[in-house]
Amino acid sequence: MIMSLNSLILIRILKMTSVTTYASLLSIIASTRLVFCRWRYILLGGAVVTTFWIIFNVFDQLLFFSPVVTFYLPEDAVGGFIISTITAVLAGALVSMNVYVIKHSKGLKAGILSLFSGSSLSVLSSTCASCSSLGFLLISTFGGLGVAASTFLTNYQMPLRVFSILLLIWAYYSISKRLTRSCILNYDLSTKKHN
Repeated sequence: MIMSLNSLILIRILKMTSVTTYASLLSIIASTRLVFCRWRYILLGGAVVTTFWIIFNVFDQLLFFSPVVTFYLPEDAVGGFIISTITAVLAGALVSMNVYVIKHSKGLKAGILSLFSGSSLSVLSSTCASCSSLGFLLISTFGGLGVAASTFLTNYQMPLRVFSILLLIWAYYSISKRLTRSCILNYDLSTKKHN
């Protein structure tokens, strides 16, 4: 009897969790459609994605502009390239949604933290500090502290990139949740006139 009661409780918890997950997914889809049905936000997102993609690939030394524009992707850099591309797409979508929220929702509280929460970490973690000129800048500017920061960024580059993707996904979820909550209307059925 106890086993069946525990399994009923577990089934009930799983159903509630799946309903909550489904509602969250619908909220994200609804807010994405609301924002990206307008061309200006699609163009803004595309511009941000392109800018971040170029910055990430220049820092990872995959994209070169001198003497001619060259893109080179060695086998050992495929994982980093995929993660930096995902980060660029998420940053572009997040910036577009935040601009939409700031422009169209005056009563909504969109803090500066949601604007730059994952974006700054993603830029920092996507730069290979010892591979690019950023490492020399850190070392020459901060000395021993710069060496420590460069070593930390080099050793933990992939976990930091995954963490920045998770942070961007969380920021996207929170802004879509704010956006869909702002669209809920209080409607009183008793005041409606029936014909």
